[in-house]
Amino acid sequence: MSEITAEQVAHLANLARIALTDEEIEHLTTELGQIMHAVEKVSEVATPEVPPTSHPIPMQNVYRDDVVGATVLTVDEALSGAPESDDSRFKVSAILGEEQ
Repeated sequence: MSEITAEQVAHLANLARIALTDEEIEHLTTELGQIMHAVEKVSEVATPEVPPTSHPIPMQNVYRDDVVGATVLTVDEALSGAPESDDSRFKVSAILGEEQ
């Protein structure tokens, strides 16, 4: 791969409608160059003989059954840290619709 240039970074920033200073363009040119070199390194070893993986070791989810148990908090204890409550419920302001 060829090296990424400051002109390419400026062009990409323009396409993305991102205003960059000359210093930012210089910084991003260096960083994007390093990223491209890292991708090149991975591409060297990512041959058809190497199967694609999402994680280097096998993973599995560990689940446990949901078991209904005794509630450890009373309603008053649960609501004690709430900024506002109404009877036995948390009170929150509406976020959609009417203005407060």
